Amino acid sequence: MSRKLLPISITAALMGGTALAEVPNVATDIAPVHSLVARVMDGVGTPDLIVQPGASPHEYNLRPSEAAALQDADLVFWMGEDLTPWMHDAIETLAGEAAVTSLLEADGTVLLDFREGALFEAHAHGEDDGHDDAQEDGHDHDDHAEDEAGHDHDDHAGEEDKAQDDHDHGDEGHDDHADEDGHDHDDHAEEDSHDHEDHAEGDAHGHEEEAGHSDDHGDEDHAGHDHDAHGHGAHDPHAWLSLDNAETWLNVIAAQLSAADPDNAGAYYANAAAARAEMEALSAEVSATLDPVRGGSFIVFHDAYQYFEDTFDFPASGAISLSDASDPGPARVAEIQGRIREEGVDCVLTEPQFNPGLVSTVLDGTEAKTGVIDPLGAELEPGVDLYPQLIRNMAKTLAGCL
Repeated sequence: MSRKLLPISITAALMGGTALAEVPNVATDIAPVHSLVARVMDGVGTPDLIVQPGASPHEYNLRPSEAAALQDADLVFWMGEDLTPWMHDAIETLAGEAAVTSLLEADGTVLLDFREGALFEAHAHGEDDGHDDAQEDGHDHDDHAEDEAGHDHDDHAGEEDKAQDDHDHGDEGHDDHADEDGHDHDDHAEEDSHDHEDHAEGDAHGHEEEAGHSDDHGDEDHAGHDHDAHGHGAHDPHAWLSLDNAETWLNVIAAQLSAADPDNAGAYYANAAAARAEMEALSAEVSATLDPVRGGSFIVFHDAYQYFEDTFDFPASGAISLSDASDPGPARVAEIQGRIREEGVDCVLTEPQFNPGLVSTVLDGTEAKTGVIDPLGAELEPGVDLYPQLIRNMAKTLAGCL
C-alpha cells in the first residue's frame, strides 16, 4: 500500500514545496470507529476500514487487502478485544510496529456492565440505572436486583460477584462472568445438571451474558453465543453508541494522530473540535426526535443499545436475545411475550441479520409493531458522515416504531 500524501497546498505552505510529508497509514476495525477517525483526518488523509459493513465484528476472516492495510498501518484504532477478540492476534502479527489504541481502554471512556436476563427491570419507566464510569470504579451496573421470577442478576461483575454465594438459585444454572481469566463458569452445574455448551461460535472467550433465566432451556439460550467480549471483561463493548464516548475518542484520536504526524496536528485538533460541536448538535436533534414518543416502551432483539438508551434517557424494557449469534430458547421467548402483553410494549426492534420468523413468533398475539435498527451502519456508506447518520437513523427508527 502506498503512503498517502498531504494535499499540495498544505505541503507547499509547510515545506515550501521542497518535499512531501507522509501522512500516517491508519487502520480501523468497525465502520463507526472508521467514521470518527475519518472525521479527524478529514482533508489530510483517509483511514482504512478492516471489518466491512454488514459483517459481524465478533468473528471475521481478513481479506488480503485488509491484512495488507494492517501490515502497512502506522496507527490502529479499534474498540478492543471485548468486541473483536480475533483482531488481537491479527494486530500482533501484522501490525506489530504500529501504535495501537483500544478505545474501550482509553481514558475517559464510560463503560456499562452487561445486563442480564430477558427483562430490564431497573431500566423500565426511566428509572435511574446507576451506571458509573467503569474506568473509575468498575462497579456492577445491573441494579435490577430481581426480575419477575425472583432471579438475582448481579452476578456478572467479574471477581466481585463470584463472592456472592448467597445468590445460589438452584433452578437457574447461573453462570458468573469471570472476565479476568476468560473461563466459562457454569457455577450451578451441580444444581441444574445443564452442561452449558455455550459459545459455539466463541467458546474461547467463555463469558456468558445470560444468567438466571436458563430454566430448562438455558443451554438453548446460550447455544452458539459468540459475544467474545465476555471472556475479557464485564463491560458491554457497544460503547460507540454513547455520544459522550464519541466526543472523548475524538480527542484521543487527534492526540494519537498528532503524535505520529506533528506537521498536521493543527488540522487534527481543529477537526476534532468541530466534530465535538457537531456531536452536541446531533444530541439535541436526536432528543427532539425522541421527545414526542417518550413514555413508549420497546423491546430489542439483541441487547446492544444500552449506551444509546443511557445517552438519551430512553430505556428498553428487555431483549429477545443477549447474543447476536444465537436464537433464544422457548423460556426466554415466553418471558419476552409476557412482558409485551403485560406492559403493552409498543415496539420490537430487530436488526437486518436477524431471523424475521423468530420476531414474528415473539410478536404473535400482541399489538406491538416492529422496526429494523442498525447499530453498526451496515447499510450506510463508510466515511465521515456514517457515525452521525447511524445515530440519527436509530432515533428515527425508534420514534417511527413507537
